[in-house]
Amino acid sequence: YNNFPVGEYGSSCKLWATFLRPELVRPALEKSLKKLQLDYVDLYIIHSPMALKPGEELLPKDEHGKLIFDTVDLCATWEALEKCKDAGLAKSIGVSNFNRRQLEMILNKPGLKYKPVCNQVECHPYLNQRKLLDFFKSKDIVLVAYSALGSARDKRCLLDDPVLGALAKKHKRTPALIALRYQLQRGVVVLVKSYNEKTIKENMQVFEFQLTSEDMKVLEGLNRNVRYFTADILIDHTNYPFSDKY
Repeated sequence: YNNFPVGEYGSSCKLWATFLRPELVRPALEKSLKKLQLDYVDLYIIHSPMALKPGEELLPKDEHGKLIFDTVDLCATWEALEKCKDAGLAKSIGVSNFNRRQLEMILNKPGLKYKPVCNQVECHPYLNQRKLLDFFKSKDIVLVAYSALGSARDKRCLLDDPVLGALAKKHKRTPALIALRYQLQRGVVVLVKSYNEKTIKENMQVFEFQLTSEDMKVLEGLNRNVRYFTADILIDHTNYPFSDKY
């Protein structure tokens, strides 16, 4: 972060699954801040509701190679994040990969001081998260989309969809830009990762055009509830979030 104008862009970090016990939350954030050479982050997020055994290993496994789960009270974890915000170590706090039931548990917590500002979830035209998005809007919580372009490693490649291709041709844009613009017009914040300067510049074109209401209806119709990242290795966890409908 040397010579990088963090103040112009904002900063965020995530609380990993082995640090969900309340007493580990602040030390984990302080360690991240030290690595980032920052006094605070703009956003601190619980990476996942599925806790793993604390320790040196990020993915702790038993002698059979199976992940070792931990049991935590997510409300207590959230209280620890609230204390980080009060201490000035994080301006805002949020969650990731929480389903509606898990988020409601936080929102209904007695003595809640700060609600999550956002929930980062997989979201793209094949998994548009409409019900979750409507719920978030009713609670004034931002849906932040990761994997907004699907996954190139899966045979069901979103960017090869003929509907996206036709809209891309219509607007003289790429299928990726159509998928990103779709999210922006729904009120979704999109995370796009790229190390390619050309791609980064191309992604900025998302602000240069509009999809029509008819375009949006067509894109809504692409939903297939296809989840590319299912975290199957954690499917037996009591807090596995993807078994619920949303």
